[in-house]
Amino acid sequence: MTLDMDNVEVFDTGLKGRGLRTTKDLCAGEVVLAEPSFAAVVFDSLSQQVCHSCFRRQANLHRCAQCKFAHYCDRTCQTASWDEHKQECGAIKKNGKAPNENVRLAARVLWRIQKDTGIVSDSQLTSVDQLEDHVADMPADNLKELKIDVHNFLDYCPNTRHGVEYISHIFGIINCNGFTLSDQRGLQVVGVGLFPNLCLVNHDCWPNCTVILNHGNQSALNATFHSKRRIELRALGKIAENEELTVGYVDFLNVSADRQRALKHQYHFDCTCKTCSKNLKDDLMMAAKETEGNKPSDELVKEVQELSLECLAKVEAARTAGDFHEVVKLCRECLDKQEPVLADTHLYQLRMLSAASEVLSYMQFFSEAAEYSHRMVEGYIRKLYHPNNAQLGMATMRAGVIHWHAGLIEVGHGMICKAYAILMITHGPNHPITKDLESMRMQTEMEQRIFKQNEYVYHSMREAALQNKPMAQPIKAKDQLFIDKP
Repeated sequence: MTLDMDNVEVFDTGLKGRGLRTTKDLCAGEVVLAEPSFAAVVFDSLSQQVCHSCFRRQANLHRCAQCKFAHYCDRTCQTASWDEHKQECGAIKKNGKAPNENVRLAARVLWRIQKDTGIVSDSQLTSVDQLEDHVADMPADNLKELKIDVHNFLDYCPNTRHGVEYISHIFGIINCNGFTLSDQRGLQVVGVGLFPNLCLVNHDCWPNCTVILNHGNQSALNATFHSKRRIELRALGKIAENEELTVGYVDFLNVSADRQRALKHQYHFDCTCKTCSKNLKDDLMMAAKETEGNKPSDELVKEVQELSLECLAKVEAARTAGDFHEVVKLCRECLDKQEPVLADTHLYQLRMLSAASEVLSYMQFFSEAAEYSHRMVEGYIRKLYHPNNAQLGMATMRAGVIHWHAGLIEVGHGMICKAYAILMITHGPNHPITKDLESMRMQTEMEQRIFKQNEYVYHSMREAALQNKPMAQPIKAKDQLFIDKP
């Protein structure tokens, strides 16, 4: 699948340099462009758990017999990836080990430039080496890391025909243009890749497009029908002809100053989008709670915010250490202090609610997790995120599943339906996440019908299913509960 050149064009945006705009009206959920990676690699830490071809995470992967580093779903994926892996395989085998992901990605980029030049198809709108590197803008610490990567690259590829300056240029391009890739369920970032056309899409804190990874399909016996791993740029709403296409480079759930700081550090530009320029949503993200027209004092708000930051750091440390009981204890204590002072849209409260619901769900305390997740999603839905934001869809899906597990079938089904509507736009009907949601939506709809017919029967069946007890009465297959619950 390649870019439809009739739908978009490159244009000069002025201060932002090159950009992409549409040449026709687009609808919500429409695929604006799709692009295979120029080069991509799996993260070092997941090299044995993620397929190096399709980037799906799964057990029992097959290891490359030559380099003993790359892993694949099966021979089909290994064959599909051989062009990318061939030179890498020899280099790893010769060196005795694989370098870090930055060096591996730079090597794949340079090998492909050497083989195919910087443009590999008529649909590619820019050469890879024409992308911005911002090496001159890097702070000293980043330059030091870059020099170490270049040194390691030369050890890894001692016979390269490229000089240090050009290699540094490629590392700079990767640093500010690399796109992180998620697993097939969208639950974990598993790698990084370079997509030249996507690099032309500029940032906006309230974008009109989103980017998702389509892992392709290599299941057909005939390789002619295989599809490549690719990113898809999808419209979040109606986009008018000649309107610039934008995506969010950073998470929106930060105040304008923090987003601007992150963008300046990673991408070396000052964000002047409407949302940042007018500080839109900042007041909600840092709002104090108002009760009957009364607000807590500024001193109290400041005190609770400082306490919240300290507690969030402790929560992260406890979660990293695997001390989940301590995480729950810290979250409960902090939320008790936040609740009378901070508004339900306050970032620190939302982050604490997210941590609490995630860990309580993991510990199977679903009722309490459902309460926290409901408060969190309501904060997202009502006032902060774009209504078709992919992260909103994922958060709503998780909250729906938690309510489902807690036996709150009506609320759970409602949330799953809302999540499904969002992800149909952001991911499309054929993405594995959307297919999972469709199955959950059908299952919860069936269970809700049983619940409305007879609550006692529903809860009896649910308890029996959860405890794996035999039913008092035989149940038809179509009425079985929770068999396929994720």
